[in-house]
Amino acid sequence: MTTPPSTTTPPSTIAIDGPAASGKSTIGELLARRLGYVYLDTGVMYRAVTWAALAHGIAIEDEVAVTALAERLKIDVVLPTFDDGRQYTVLADDRDVTWEIRSPEVNRAVSPVSTYPGVRAALSAQQRRIGHQGRIVMVGRDIGTVVLPDADCKIYLDATLEERADRRYRETLARGGPVDYQQVLASVRLRDEIDSGRATAPLRPAEDAVVIDTTALTVEQVLDQVLALVGSWHKCCTE
Repeated sequence: MTTPPSTTTPPSTIAIDGPAASGKSTIGELLARRLGYVYLDTGVMYRAVTWAALAHGIAIEDEVAVTALAERLKIDVVLPTFDDGRQYTVLADDRDVTWEIRSPEVNRAVSPVSTYPGVRAALSAQQRRIGHQGRIVMVGRDIGTVVLPDADCKIYLDATLEERADRRYRETLARGGPVDYQQVLASVRLRDEIDSGRATAPLRPAEDAVVIDTTALTVEQVLDQVLALVGSWHKCCTE
């Protein structure tokens, strides 16, 4: 594990990266809730662009048009504005689309949108704008390396391929869906290859990130380690 840098400023921007099913979304939300920070899973911004494209009749396959939309659409992610189970409120040009971006139509169309380099560049700029407002836990695959290379605290969660596949397998079983472990394993392996091998912002730990192997840890144990890490900055500030 990398030793966190010494600083007199508590972390206002916290970046959490990692591969699929490493636990970053679960830990990110719990950490943000504990600190009273905004929790931003950057995937929701790709969903917002997808929702807007569908709403405006833009073909998802039209990379140029979808990219142009991403460049002009203003997206904000803020603390929950309603007590309806939401983790955050997502605004697209000031319209609350928090639940609309979870529709089956968006689910089916978001994957290609997230691969367009122009969309990634446009949304990275927006994520950076939001991140620099502070008091945020931002979760993704390139936050510490590309989006917020100057984040106060960088964490990279990892686990073995087999453990991550098993987590996805058990999650799907718990939802009552039909699932085959070997198919899940192959899917997670393929996602790793895509994320780590892409030319634009490949998945990797930032050089100054604290790497936590979550393979043999419970959610509570991982959260305790992360809180201890974040607390080291607060301790420096309050002693």
